[in-house]
Amino acid sequence: MTSVQRPTLASPLRDAVGAKTANALIEKLGLETVGDLLHHYPRRYAERGEVSDLGALEIGEHVTVAAKIEKITVRPMRQKPRSKMLEVTVTDGRRNLQLTFFNQAWREKQLTIGRWGLFSGKVGQFRDKLQLNQPDYQLLAEPGELADSDGSNALAEFANALIPVYPAAANVPTWVIARAVRATLDIVADVDDPMPEGIRRRRHLIDLATALRAIHQPTSKSELYQAKHRLKWDEAFGLQATLAKRRQAASARPAKARPSRPGGLREAFDAALPFALTAGQADVGDEIAADLAAEHPMHRLLQGEVGSGKTVVAVRAMLQVVDAGGQAALLAPTEVLAAQHARSIRAMLGPMARAGELDAAETSTRVALLTGSLPAAARRAALAEAADGAAGIVVGTHALLSEGVEFADLGLVVIDEQHRFGVEQRDALRSKAGRTPPHVLVMTATPIPRTVAMTVFGDLETSALTQLPSGRSPIATSVVPVAEKPAWLARAWQRVTEEVAAGHQAYVVCPRIGESLAGDEEEEPDGADDPNLEPPPEDDAAAKRPPLAVLDVAPKLAEGPLSELRIGVLHGKLPPDEKDAVMADFAGRRLDVLVATTVIEVGVDVPNSTAMVIMDADRFGVSQLHQLRGRVGRGSAAGLCLLVTDAPAGTKARERLDAVASTTDGFELAQLDLEQRREGDVLGVAQSGRRSRLKLLSLLHDEELIRDARTEASTLVAEDPELNAYPGLAAAVNALVDDDAADYLEKT
Repeated sequence: MTSVQRPTLASPLRDAVGAKTANALIEKLGLETVGDLLHHYPRRYAERGEVSDLGALEIGEHVTVAAKIEKITVRPMRQKPRSKMLEVTVTDGRRNLQLTFFNQAWREKQLTIGRWGLFSGKVGQFRDKLQLNQPDYQLLAEPGELADSDGSNALAEFANALIPVYPAAANVPTWVIARAVRATLDIVADVDDPMPEGIRRRRHLIDLATALRAIHQPTSKSELYQAKHRLKWDEAFGLQATLAKRRQAASARPAKARPSRPGGLREAFDAALPFALTAGQADVGDEIAADLAAEHPMHRLLQGEVGSGKTVVAVRAMLQVVDAGGQAALLAPTEVLAAQHARSIRAMLGPMARAGELDAAETSTRVALLTGSLPAAARRAALAEAADGAAGIVVGTHALLSEGVEFADLGLVVIDEQHRFGVEQRDALRSKAGRTPPHVLVMTATPIPRTVAMTVFGDLETSALTQLPSGRSPIATSVVPVAEKPAWLARAWQRVTEEVAAGHQAYVVCPRIGESLAGDEEEEPDGADDPNLEPPPEDDAAAKRPPLAVLDVAPKLAEGPLSELRIGVLHGKLPPDEKDAVMADFAGRRLDVLVATTVIEVGVDVPNSTAMVIMDADRFGVSQLHQLRGRVGRGSAAGLCLLVTDAPAGTKARERLDAVASTTDGFELAQLDLEQRREGDVLGVAQSGRRSRLKLLSLLHDEELIRDARTEASTLVAEDPELNAYPGLAAAVNALVDDDAADYLEKT
């Protein structure tokens, strides 16, 4: 007699549940193998006596609730006396929900009072009562009962105290999935555990087979916790092993060493600085200098508070590369920021940036600016200086990525505000170095929570600047709630007038440019691909009217409360020469107030600006508000930031603003930002619309687990870079992090 072969995790799903059920699960949920089904974890767990809050249901949503039948009524329909309507009242112990069935009085025999069940349908309302019309349902077994009326083994399926509720789809309710899971667990072959036994023992992890059974059929909360903990470890370890392999490969890749040179540009630059470097700048500078001197490419993330002096650190690194005979390219997200960087670097270098000119220093180079809107002659000159090596430092926007831009010897790529650029854009600039990869320094003024740094940027070494240079002034931040205290807005404009009267300047920031401009989008390259850094969704209360616009607000201020002041306008749709003229006028104190979009968010440095009013501040994310207010208080006078909002007290929008007003610690705010927004897909596969493979791991709640997984993965990969001794583990890692995701990580 031939034994029937039991399905494995890799087997087609039809081998476990039959063709009909498998086809529905494939079509509706994309579950193709036994492993796909067993890794389709419950979304939550209902408990009898402690179930879904029926009071939290919202009209129009599709729900599955666990509840007890409390009352049954059969009555004739008003317009069709011969037709019967069955009304069933169910309860969660606190609130009631009405179930309605038409011409199905026979269900009265099934739906008996006192019986528990799962009820699924779209929430509606009739006579001020919530109801489910014609819901699907599955009755739960009572103790001692062997089967439900439909023949399913409900006792085996729902005997547990914790009832799994699965992410479902139309025509595939949660109990269909639960039944398929139960059937699969009954027949699946022994599951090989890919996690090395030593790691399981050290980290007190249960085996994979036990975890998969327990997450679907937990008998206690303790058992469920152990299952989730083990399966989170699988996700964290797979991700961290991939990142460790990337770091290992990068360290083995050859690159041209760019060591420090005594008597060179960097040494002259340090001697000419009018201030002393902070301890943090010096320490990070030493780390970067050592990286550049190595014969494998640097991949370092430099994060720092607004105004912490990242630009000085980057300039010193670029000059070290120039001293070693190479070139450095600085990629900025907007033309305003690129031009600002070019101006500030030239100003910092002085005669050292004027090679070939009469007043050039003995040791010098050139700083070229390349943007998409440069006049033809200026563009040709910048291209020539980059190609022949005359420009040791080339600053630009995504125009640096275009065909025809060549470098003589690109040794360092500095990417400013990295989250503004897509993966492909960053990779394109690195490819300008030819076959030998350049060193890469990624900078951001948006502080990154530790768990994000360990995942999204896990293949980079990280440095942080938390100390502000001396001379930076404190910034006071206040919320201006115009709906509750309309008089406060008038006071805000009065404060701007007072700051100008004291010889200072101010910004007014609006979310939009104006209705008259098609598209009305801020200048920014496509592909800001880090989902963890996107602004959180707007509250409904804040979204009832269009956001305020620069082109509407500026004239109203000029005709009203700021009529005595000189007002300028700046946004991403202005022609480049107008942008430069406006910024020059503001920097030269020929304007008192600059009404702008978030084009000023990064890089704009006018030390005389002391006040900022952010209109519709609730339309911005926490990190963006922190970035914006960093434009004031950059000189000797204290800064003031006023967050104007009509969001009511108690809403999430107001909570965000109150948090920003309560602290200037960007790292604390970054953690808050992570708590308030969706975590996104740390592997970046969300860019292509595919679902995340990380289903349980939380960047917010699992920091210690991620750190431990990183330690174990790094140790294992250091001993066995390709995991040849652990083929099952290698396969599991590859299944979690496929080629597309791996490419994303490598390019990041």
